[in-house]
Amino acid sequence: MLIHVRQDLTDLPVRITGPAAWLGKDMAETPDAWLYQLSPIEIADLENAARHFLSLGRDIGEITKETFPLTTFSTHVRRLSGKLLAGAGIEVLRGLPIAGYTQEFAAAIFCGLGAHLGSARSQNAQGHILGHVRDIGGDVSDPNSRIYQTCERQTFHTDSADVVGLLCIQEAKQGGRSLLVSAESIYNRMKAERPDLLEKLFDPIATDRRGEIPEGAKPFMEIPVLNWHMGRLTVFYQRQYIDSAQRFDGAMRLTKDHVEALDMFDALANDPELCFGMQLEPGDMQFVYNHSQLHDRTGFLDWPDPAKRRHLMRLWLSIDGDRPLPECFKERYGSITIGNRGGIITKETKLHAPID
Repeated sequence: MLIHVRQDLTDLPVRITGPAAWLGKDMAETPDAWLYQLSPIEIADLENAARHFLSLGRDIGEITKETFPLTTFSTHVRRLSGKLLAGAGIEVLRGLPIAGYTQEFAAAIFCGLGAHLGSARSQNAQGHILGHVRDIGGDVSDPNSRIYQTCERQTFHTDSADVVGLLCIQEAKQGGRSLLVSAESIYNRMKAERPDLLEKLFDPIATDRRGEIPEGAKPFMEIPVLNWHMGRLTVFYQRQYIDSAQRFDGAMRLTKDHVEALDMFDALANDPELCFGMQLEPGDMQFVYNHSQLHDRTGFLDWPDPAKRRHLMRLWLSIDGDRPLPECFKERYGSITIGNRGGIITKETKLHAPID
């Protein structure tokens, strides 16, 4: 049984500085800080690697950097990894001519690039390493539903891996903007304005597992929203799942101060000075570092034609050379071994990559 030790907050910094502590208003004004335009040579490199892999006749879930050989683009992949782990924590690769691809070819490029960045992780109890983000009519009132399977507004959150990647296949008719905010910038504001509430976010707050429960585990996790570990601030957050975890006996009760702290965290995440948004275009590949950034998506109106409806592919990745995580992350990640952690694993999990 994992025993929670209250974090020592005596060495919390007055202010966190560095490239990951960006402000949304600055990012919105300087898209070169997060947007990278693929060159024709780089696109050809990705396409050639995809053709090579598909010629092997293997399942997309088996793709590796050896079976997806890159040449010229490998230089930028190294820069991208550094930017995620030690830079702004966000990058969008633009220019992939996806309209001319089959879904299998697009998945091969996306998963192949992911294999060069890290190890793909299971995104659900079924073992899907390639997720599909689209509205399938999920019920937002169901405590076991997934918000990404609806057209409703999400809230700022992190995913259960070091890095989340999205490949835009189809845009919605209206809406569906991607939103981002720096947890370090939220910390800075709370530290300056309400340090008493900030400290509440370092408590082991319960988060609902939404029915995806590893063998022998409780139906909820007890991971603080904020962790200060080995000189780094790490965020773990999904407000709807925190609220729904209160249905379980044994979950830590949220006090009035906890609720006020969570409300302030949410309000700052939505502050236009701190957050910014982008409309992902077909072919865009967005990568976000979960330990320092939170992401969100606005609600959307989809096309009546099923063939035109909003569709994104998703990857969860574990990255070599990443930061150490505190012990409490074992509740979600199972292992906290760098390069081999994250994802959702139950006794039924069998890893594969569904194309549709």
